[in-house]
Amino acid sequence: MTSTTTPARRVPASAPVAAPTPAAPEARDWWRRAVVYQVYPRSFADADGDGLGDLRGITSRVGHLASLGVDAVWLSPFYPSALADGGYDVDDHRAVDPRLGTLEDFDEMVRALHAAGIRVVVDVVPNHTSDRHAWFREALASPPGSRARGRYVFRDGRGPGGHEPPSSWRSIFGGSAWQRVTEPDGTPGQWFLHIFAPEQPDLDWSDEEVREDMLETLRFWADRGVDGFRVDVAHGLVKDVDGHLDVHVEILDTGREGGNHPLWDRDEVQDVYAQWRRDVLDAYDPPRSAVAEASVHPHRRARYADPLGLGQAFNFDLFACAWDAGEMRTAIAGGLAQMAAGSSATWTLSNHDSVRHTTRFGVPRRSGVGSQEAAKAWVTTDGRDPVDLDLGLRRARAALLLELALPGAVYLYQGEELGLHEVADIPWDAVEDPIAVRSGGGEKGRDGCRVALPWTPDGTTFGFGPEGGALPGMRQPAWFGPVSVAAQDGVAGSTLELYRSALRVRRVLTTVDDGLEWVDDAPGVLHLVRPGGWRSITNLSGAAVPLPVGELLLASDTDLDPAAVAQGRGVLAPDCSAWVR
Repeated sequence: MTSTTTPARRVPASAPVAAPTPAAPEARDWWRRAVVYQVYPRSFADADGDGLGDLRGITSRVGHLASLGVDAVWLSPFYPSALADGGYDVDDHRAVDPRLGTLEDFDEMVRALHAAGIRVVVDVVPNHTSDRHAWFREALASPPGSRARGRYVFRDGRGPGGHEPPSSWRSIFGGSAWQRVTEPDGTPGQWFLHIFAPEQPDLDWSDEEVREDMLETLRFWADRGVDGFRVDVAHGLVKDVDGHLDVHVEILDTGREGGNHPLWDRDEVQDVYAQWRRDVLDAYDPPRSAVAEASVHPHRRARYADPLGLGQAFNFDLFACAWDAGEMRTAIAGGLAQMAAGSSATWTLSNHDSVRHTTRFGVPRRSGVGSQEAAKAWVTTDGRDPVDLDLGLRRARAALLLELALPGAVYLYQGEELGLHEVADIPWDAVEDPIAVRSGGGEKGRDGCRVALPWTPDGTTFGFGPEGGALPGMRQPAWFGPVSVAAQDGVAGSTLELYRSALRVRRVLTTVDDGLEWVDDAPGVLHLVRPGGWRSITNLSGAAVPLPVGELLLASDTDLDPAAVAQGRGVLAPDCSAWVR
């Protein structure tokens, strides 16, 4: 993963790094209760007019992020990439894609965000590189058994002449998980493992050079002012390949309880993160944070949130929930369990890999089909199946208040503050996601949540880029204009103003006490009490329910009368939430 542009500066683990005096407790633990906003750089804002979002575009929109009231920004990959998988095929882990800017642009962006009181979290992709990475090019030019190939998972094929893959394993994106290479002498040769796309060869984390180089990558970005890291595929680094080549492996079976899957969530991966914590993350003051993207059994999630390892892990349980009080309460209970391990709970409803929850909550529930799967099917039919988008938005607004009322950290995805729906009708010939190609059209993929954001109600790109510049690769739909940032700014009751108000009120209400008490007073209602006596009530019952007497702090329903709540006449409509004190 060595940079071909700027060498990393090695920082001795024992040396003071970022501050001459110890940081205050709130600076060390900022991530525990933070609201973190995910930026997908290539579709956030385009400063140079080439149709691709860039770092200077992010810097130009710091005012929006500050007015929203977020505590941190998490940047999806901005590294050099052929975009075979949306930037997660990384050519160089310690450089900026020239189409997105320079390291100087990155430094300026960090300064601007820090000046606004916003911390910076960057994606790191340790499971694999791209097939254009210098290490992989060296591996292709080297013979079997060479030092260069030892950094990756190369194996001989089966059958006569090694013409069959080393195992029957399938990749996440469809097709074989193995790709054969042509040897330097031009003959068919070994096969390499790619759990994702063929352009993403897996690294071999038993190799000491691989481990040491990632430590250098973490130091490189921490030295540039990065406050934390989001660890991609955190459960996939350590693998037992040779012991299972003759075994059929279900690639999506990531939820085993025993840690015995050959490719996912092996116990040994925690040794990797313990080293990260010891040698890098805690070598800075304040310590650098880390959050694991780990799709594992709920009972094993806390291992990734161990304070001696990464310290925090995403809880994706709400992704699978339909608009159902029982399902959501079960998911919340699972998330709260992380706090027992000394970490914090985490909550998120959407990200760059999922159908936007604004749409998901409007797709009719189907027997035996999960919420996310039903929404993916709706996208694959180009959005022609029945769906109630108005209902989805109403529920999404209610879900926001529920999410923000819970103890722990909240991760928002760009555009959800505008109430954006999934863009389902992207022409198939414009789809970029490898899932669409490798699934043979069985899934349309994730492009619909990655369309360029609308900033103004008009213009050829709705303010995403300068007028007269290139159009984004995936065209924005006409309905983006009326829900753009400028169209909602200052408009009472708009989704943007609801987000701003909710984050502002949450900041006032949040304390270091993460206590939560459930009140079971009506079926289909999620009613919880937080320290200080304020309450969050979310009505998923389908019928109006009375609210407790008190001060109405905030409601997703703009028609709810504060005076009526104060006088004991408040009624919460279906698919709405309210905060009452």
